[in-house]
Amino acid sequence: MRLFGITVLTMIAFAANSVLNRMGLVQAGLDPVLFGTVRLAAGAAMLAVLSFALCGGVPLGGRGRLIGVLSLTLYVFGFSLAYTALDAGIGALVLFGMVQVTMFAGALWLGERVPVIRWAGAAVAFAGLVWLLWPGGGVALPPLQAGMMVLAGIGWGIYSLNGRGAGDALQATAANFVLAVPIALLLSLAIGVGGANAAGILLAILSGAVTSGLGYALWYTILPALGATRAAVAQLTVPVIAIAGGVLFLGEVPSLGFLLAAAVVLAGVALSSLAR
Repeated sequence: MRLFGITVLTMIAFAANSVLNRMGLVQAGLDPVLFGTVRLAAGAAMLAVLSFALCGGVPLGGRGRLIGVLSLTLYVFGFSLAYTALDAGIGALVLFGMVQVTMFAGALWLGERVPVIRWAGAAVAFAGLVWLLWPGGGVALPPLQAGMMVLAGIGWGIYSLNGRGAGDALQATAANFVLAVPIALLLSLAIGVGGANAAGILLAILSGAVTSGLGYALWYTILPALGATRAAVAQLTVPVIAIAGGVLFLGEVPSLGFLLAAAVVLAGVALSSLAR
């Protein structure tokens, strides 16, 4: 029951990132680049504290560090820019589906043996994403923001693939967040950001320190006990929780077309999970 409870709490934290980003950008009106920068900084601070307390430090070097930092930056800013127009549930589904497709493509690129059932699952999930994103398809999505979330999903997929060889997941994630902060600050200065406000900044800090920093720390704690298949299946709940959060906190009403496309994507991911 303890494992189940922590798993549920972690999935809620992951889904809450979508809701908090949407609230910060739409309700509080914070600039998306500023939101992403504050989120990264707050996450870096929380993960660094945890890493020093539990592991004795944050080693900034290591194999694949540059890829990890750049892919994390792509994910965070693609995520924030997408949520200027996407509903919380739709954004979470596009992100989740693209992560799975990216990791499947990465497995092929790395020469891994892919079971037939995982091929089938990836094909079904990809078909659901095409249906969702196709102009005039299941849902009318703004193309720019949908493209930003696709890039965010690719970034997180590459980040996940790159992190499989990390020795200590908590330390590696803390280092990636810490090193991504200067890039975020330079990006903010180069692009320029709108005015800050207390409500938006607070939501960004909450997203970075709590639902990202503490959420990732909890996830890495329970992953060994869950195993790969149960962990993959558990993540199927994230878009569903994000949809519920969008309904409860943002007044978003999912269309029938979106719900059908979501069912196809999640069914494909579930098939892929059976093969792990």
